[in-house]
Amino acid sequence: MNKLKMFTLVLAAMAVATNLSAKDIYVSLANGKNKNAGTKEAPYKNLWKALSVAQTGDVIHVAEGNYPGRMKCGWFKMENPVSIYGGYSADFAQRDPLKYKTMFQPLNENNDKKSGALGLLHIEFEKNPMKAPKGFDIVIDGLIFDDGFASSYHAVKGKPEGFDTGMWLEGPAKNKADKFPSANRYSIYSATASRGEGNITIRNCTFVNGSNYAVNLNWFKGKVAITNNVFCNNRMISINVTCSNGKEKLDWECAYNTVLFTWSRLNDLADMGFAIRNNTNCNANIHHNIIGLNVMTGFDNTKGNPKQKTTQLDNNIFFLNRESDVQMTVSPSIAKVRVDSFEDLEGVDGIESIEDNVDLKDPAIFKGRINTKYLNAFLSMKYSESTKLDTDKCNALRSVLGLPLQGTITTTCDMYANRYPQEDALKLFGAVTEYGAQMPK
Repeated sequence: MNKLKMFTLVLAAMAVATNLSAKDIYVSLANGKNKNAGTKEAPYKNLWKALSVAQTGDVIHVAEGNYPGRMKCGWFKMENPVSIYGGYSADFAQRDPLKYKTMFQPLNENNDKKSGALGLLHIEFEKNPMKAPKGFDIVIDGLIFDDGFASSYHAVKGKPEGFDTGMWLEGPAKNKADKFPSANRYSIYSATASRGEGNITIRNCTFVNGSNYAVNLNWFKGKVAITNNVFCNNRMISINVTCSNGKEKLDWECAYNTVLFTWSRLNDLADMGFAIRNNTNCNANIHHNIIGLNVMTGFDNTKGNPKQKTTQLDNNIFFLNRESDVQMTVSPSIAKVRVDSFEDLEGVDGIESIEDNVDLKDPAIFKGRINTKYLNAFLSMKYSESTKLDTDKCNALRSVLGLPLQGTITTTCDMYANRYPQEDALKLFGAVTEYGAQMPK
């Protein structure tokens, strides 16, 4: 037997041994103590503590509460592949992620806690492929990610009547009422440089008021499943999966998600604002999602080489995406297509299947589930831009010398990524039978 085969068998045996020794760890903000044993009867108090002791394959069960991170830093780092299940009552007697809310909802006053973490949940494994974990299965289930109280919002600009906040502000500018600028981070992030060969499933989670991509997974090897989640009011991209392995393609599934109100990168509404994006070296199976009210497009396929990725886009509901339902490269230009013209995309590079997608026929199904004030403001949103040429002496001199003149540009937008009520985001579960996020089980 050659050395390579022997090494592979050793790794496989180690993975089996790890799974057999995996344990359950319990965390309860209300009833726990970090000096406890981490059992159901004696849980830890903080999730960061559980993550610091958890080994590959362990399962962390997290009771209701708003978990602030170590020293209220607002983030958590996963350095070993473990699973996290939220939504338990404080005594772990019951589990219901919508009733017993396990939240990551940091505050603006703690945005000065600097670190190497780029997400509320930052996943980063060993960078050396020989030492990186293999054969693991990660499940992230029943957590609520809400950056809406860490962000900074303008006091009056872009504030429709009846709203709690004005428009979202990107640093360094900040509302005088806030101590710090917006954090501008991902909700779940996995580092590009980390290595690991295993699977990850993200399900039954809520991503609301994200100040950057909601899910940004840079996965090396394995399978990715993002299923039965609500994404509401996030910036730039709600679901983005890339492959950091240049030799093999990554299979990923995006199913039964409800993705609404993904905002552009800036308040000029000019670029980004995608619900879902597929990237080079990724094979995406996107089905049974509800994809609507996104600033740019529902599904973006313009990133990377379309011949080096494949997409199955079937059985989804699209509605009221501002620019298009799908945007993709059709050489030599970018095609922006509505759902009723999807047949024109059959045979386009990278599109394996694009069937049985529909436009929403009855918007009334969302009555009592979408925040009405937010929806009305979004649908009537207007953007304007005005320029003013300065008449100072400097411009007079520039004119004489034939130099470009300088002026100011003023932009006005009725709203931009204003904070969305978390309780209304949770109402989106179960809105449509057989499409979008269903009630968590």
